[in-house]
Amino acid sequence: MQEVRERAAPLVRFVRRHREPVVVQALRSAAAATVAYVVALRLSPEPAPLTAPLTALLVVQVTLFATLTNGIRRVNAVVAGVLVAIAFSLLVGLTWWSLALLILAALAVGHLVRVDEYVPEVAISAMLVLGVTTVGDTAWARVVETLIGAVVGLGCNLLLPPPVWIEEAGESIEGLARRVRQLLLRIGEQAAGRPAVEQATARLHEARRLDHDIVGVDAALRQAEDSLRFNPRVREGVLHRVVLRTGLDTLEICTVVLRVLARTLTDLAKEREPAPLFETETGEVVERLLSEVADAVVSFAVLVTTHVSHNADAAEARLTAELRQAAATRDKLAQLFLERLQQDARQWQLHGALLTEVNRMLDELDTEHRSRRLLEELDRVSQQQRARMPRLTRLRERLGVQEELWRSRTGIDGRSF
Repeated sequence: MQEVRERAAPLVRFVRRHREPVVVQALRSAAAATVAYVVALRLSPEPAPLTAPLTALLVVQVTLFATLTNGIRRVNAVVAGVLVAIAFSLLVGLTWWSLALLILAALAVGHLVRVDEYVPEVAISAMLVLGVTTVGDTAWARVVETLIGAVVGLGCNLLLPPPVWIEEAGESIEGLARRVRQLLLRIGEQAAGRPAVEQATARLHEARRLDHDIVGVDAALRQAEDSLRFNPRVREGVLHRVVLRTGLDTLEICTVVLRVLARTLTDLAKEREPAPLFETETGEVVERLLSEVADAVVSFAVLVTTHVSHNADAAEARLTAELRQAAATRDKLAQLFLERLQQDARQWQLHGALLTEVNRMLDELDTEHRSRRLLEELDRVSQQQRARMPRLTRLRERLGVQEELWRSRTGIDGRSF
């Protein structure tokens, strides 16, 4: 079995690599540009209507939501650039000084038509069109090619719904949780030994670098959220978005608390150097506690990214058991700290801060706390949707009532779908 897995590993990596957004984007863009060029050859008087595939390349996006939002702005940017190029081709043609004026005019027009981050594409389109346009009739043909490319680019994702990037977002969330776990384990090992201040400071820098990991996970999650919007293959897209977003929010809070925890242990190492952070028994309990919290963080991430009900129940049961064990270890550590305080009151503030930070992480990972936060976020999103699209909300509610009535009459359970 192990030999079969090793032989199949390259094939698995190949399949995963070809499901990456960059690869999907490249295939979609190439297909849309080719179709736009073929259509433009029949409809445009130009022998080489390259503006059509250029527009299609600029319009096609990975997700349907991005196509309908960013794509429209990109169409506006390209059309505005083409119109600016037409005006310059009729008046002055292409010279070094007209090119400078063209860029300034195109950037100004981009701000006027409010294409936001696609303002540079107005100037890019204008320069490309002006470079191949010298006659007024030819310039107007570029407008036709631009519209062809825009229609093909928008239709590409409408006719071929893009993939849903939930799995990739879930993998990024689990990866962040595992990095948090590894750091907690290393901090626990140092707490049980005799770490130098430099080692404690290094762990603090590692905790700070987790902020960069959160940025990457947030980008993957935003892409997953976009892939769920307006996607006909997805049901309960709002629920998926809220579950993943609230899960990332919880992990982000845990990373902040972990950074504070690393700061506390660094200060404690400075206060107690060259002595160890804790006595032998206390250090072992701290190490065990941080190890249990680390396991709970990973179990929480697995729970957040699990969509099958049976697996979700198992993940929730495992997380609950780990949190219960961590709470018992925390209580034992609190008792050891209390006994230590009666003998030596030095650094009692740092010991109390350590317990407070562990408590905060356990509270954030608690299943009941997560359920309340999830319900609150779902209510907030529902209220926003009702306020933004009241008619569509009423239509969905009517369809939902009719569906429930039909199911009750036919005896079909919705969970079978």
